[in-house]
Amino acid sequence: MEVLFEKKVLRCRRVINETKKEQRYILFALLVLGIYLSPLFILQENAHIRVHDNLDSNLAWYKVLARSGEMFGAVDATIPQIINGQLQRNAFGTEYSIIVWLYALFPTMIAYGLSQAITRVVAFIGMYLLLKRHFLPGGKWLDLQIGCALAFALTPFWPSGMLSTLGMPLALWAFLNIRAGAGTWKDYLVLTLLPLYASIVLGFFFFLSAMGIFWLVDGVRGKGWNLRFLTAIAYMTAIFMLVEYRLVFSFLYTAEPNSRDEYFHAHLSFWRAVRLTLKNYTLGHTHVMTVHTLFILPAMFIASYYIFRKKLWKQERLFVFLFSLNILLSIWYAFWFYEGWVPLTNRFHFMNTFNFARYHFLRPLVIYSGFALALRIIALQGVSWARTAKWLLLLQILFLGLFNDEIIYQQKPTVKEFYAVDLFKDIKEHIGLRQEEYRVASIGIHPAISQYNGFYTIDTYNNFYPLSYKHQFRKIIEKELAKNKTIRKYFDQWGGRCYLFTAQLGKRYMIKKDSKRHLKHLQLNTKVFKEMGGRYILSALPIENAEENHLSLDRVFVSKTSAWKIYLYKTL
Repeated sequence: MEVLFEKKVLRCRRVINETKKEQRYILFALLVLGIYLSPLFILQENAHIRVHDNLDSNLAWYKVLARSGEMFGAVDATIPQIINGQLQRNAFGTEYSIIVWLYALFPTMIAYGLSQAITRVVAFIGMYLLLKRHFLPGGKWLDLQIGCALAFALTPFWPSGMLSTLGMPLALWAFLNIRAGAGTWKDYLVLTLLPLYASIVLGFFFFLSAMGIFWLVDGVRGKGWNLRFLTAIAYMTAIFMLVEYRLVFSFLYTAEPNSRDEYFHAHLSFWRAVRLTLKNYTLGHTHVMTVHTLFILPAMFIASYYIFRKKLWKQERLFVFLFSLNILLSIWYAFWFYEGWVPLTNRFHFMNTFNFARYHFLRPLVIYSGFALALRIIALQGVSWARTAKWLLLLQILFLGLFNDEIIYQQKPTVKEFYAVDLFKDIKEHIGLRQEEYRVASIGIHPAISQYNGFYTIDTYNNFYPLSYKHQFRKIIEKELAKNKTIRKYFDQWGGRCYLFTAQLGKRYMIKKDSKRHLKHLQLNTKVFKEMGGRYILSALPIENAEENHLSLDRVFVSKTSAWKIYLYKTL
């Protein structure tokens, strides 16, 4: 009896010690995340953050939506401030997304910091639970579980994607629990709440369809047609459909042609697609940055070597599957742009309007869970290899720290400099009219800056607006497009950036105030510009032949707190 009692005591002590160790590791990881996020809360508007698909678009959209009074607008409502009220309310997404309310309730940078914190903490918890329960179980691997989860949470994800990719490990944890028959209310709570902070088109359509394939493969392989698993997939899909009801309505019931109808993706030759495959596999993609080149890929290759050498295919089949899937996802991404799709895209229009290349958005989940398994395989090869595995993990975490926004965007304008609120307030006061009484457009800077500051614009960055408006706007810049093949293809075959493009500037729209350049030989159709309500052009550069374009320089604006010098031109 005494021996049994002592064994129970020892077992309890071991469990308590393991729990305390786990808690210390988790607290340390959360501290690291706090340090990583701290510049956003300390510097706020003086912080440097991503511009592309962030400052130049989403952050301004949230502010415009909150100010429009159309947060709960009808499905056929429009946003008056942008492109003469022809932009549908549905283009700004659902009011049931938490991120929309963060920007409605808090100042921009507080909302941005909170969004980053929510996403990264949930990403850490999700990956940790997935590894601990399903991929890397056992207290022996606590270091790898916590470390890989922290690394995953530090990846430089696309900010407005929220949990669209970084929430996948948590969703997979819940689905695997349900598939195994061990699902609880917690799993269904996860499947209910994630759609409130994720987008189906920016990640979860591809994840849920992958889960559907997973269910189907289970059935075909004789593991049974798991109705609990299928029901869970259908349940989360239904929640997304309810949350994203505006997207569903636009997809099913909007008959008017929109800018997506001219989107053309199948343009790469075979060898260019092969080259893009290698680039995506080794470097990743801007919207799902995994920063896996230096340390994760070598770890996965080392693990693959030992699997091949020791014939561990069956024992390590999960790693082999993830390793292979990672390659297949890069091939799929690149070859979605292969010109061989043209016959099918001509026959099935939805293949052009929906970006199926985004299956590669599964890669962060695949790469980091594969990384954890690779480190375990390496650690099992001996004491020195175990140390190597820990060093690879530590170096990956440290390397990800160097990808902090405050470091990599140091040469870009701060948020305050980008949106230049004081400068645009001066412009507004100089014009002296109510902003809804006139329309502006920009040259050399993003129209999102004007929109953020309350100006009504005829230019915009949106990928879902009437095709008729795109064609009308094209007449303004028709001669400039004719002089520059790059911007002509960019506008005609996509058109998401409905900008006043110029042949001289091309796709450069962040011309800072220290630029000495002048716009020469500009050819705009200002007659069409005026017909569309345009009255002022905010140019980042002086226009040498302004009079030829029926424009007159009204005033030049500059400010210490702005990255731009604005030449305000008025139509004659």
